[in-house]
Amino acid sequence: MMRMTVLASGSKGNSTIIATGRTRILVDAGLSCREILKRMQTAGEDPRSLDAILITHEHQDHVQGVAVLARKLGIPVYFTEMTHRAWMRWMRPRKRMTYADWLRQREQGATAVADDAASAPRIALASVADDSESELCEEAASVERDPAALPSVSYFEAGKRFAVGDIDVEPFTIPHDAADPVGFVFEGEGVRIGFATDLGYVPANARQALRRCDVLMLESNHDTEMLRDGPYPWSVKQRVMSRVGHLSNEAAAEFLERNYDGQAAYVILAHLSESNNLPALARVSAERALCERMSLLANKLLLAEQNQVLPAIAL
Repeated sequence: MMRMTVLASGSKGNSTIIATGRTRILVDAGLSCREILKRMQTAGEDPRSLDAILITHEHQDHVQGVAVLARKLGIPVYFTEMTHRAWMRWMRPRKRMTYADWLRQREQGATAVADDAASAPRIALASVADDSESELCEEAASVERDPAALPSVSYFEAGKRFAVGDIDVEPFTIPHDAADPVGFVFEGEGVRIGFATDLGYVPANARQALRRCDVLMLESNHDTEMLRDGPYPWSVKQRVMSRVGHLSNEAAAEFLERNYDGQAAYVILAHLSESNNLPALARVSAERALCERMSLLANKLLLAEQNQVLPAIAL
């Protein structure tokens, strides 16, 4: 049996558990360590049973709690190399320095001062993160810690399969404005689970990867009219609607109607915007697409939520 539990899905944080009888993977850790543990408890999942964390891309709503959680549980984190580097740059902010400042420091031999200046924001960032965690997620305040330190890091490449325990993982490139974003197909115990969120459109490689899935998790981020009339600055609206932005209800429905092979027992609509979408609009668009093809009527349509755990799907 393979099990999928969506702990959270949306712009404020994303995290999902993929599990077999022997292996448990956390896909993204976009909530705080404390909140992830709280939601795992709600779902009846033991955090100590997690074997690894897999990261789709480095945006904050997918990595917020990864460092603290991985350190507390002592488990490896899987990234693409480019995503790991982008994440480390975000975790280790550096003070900007002009060439004149650099020359002045060099002339004064102030290497130690420069090092102290660079490390100061790291301490602040770690403190802020740790203060927000529960007792289980707290780390010793007296210890200066690299906020990007992890127990173990493993790299994977899009298009190259790898395994975590008895779960085979097939990462595939997706179009999004991140360093090296990926979707996943997980396969174990005869079940395939497709995972495709944070993508501006569904390219041919993703369409191919998502075939023959028993569970399909697909982004349905925004209603185009709500986004256009909504509160975001125009530059942000352009980014969301671009080919490296997010999948609209209409685009998700078009994929379901034209390219989806209909093999999934469950279709999960994910990453719904709280500002630019309504669950009813996302559902109606997807239902209309599925109803256009009689062979898809047996598909069960679910909506992942930001603030509630989606009950586990077991196949």
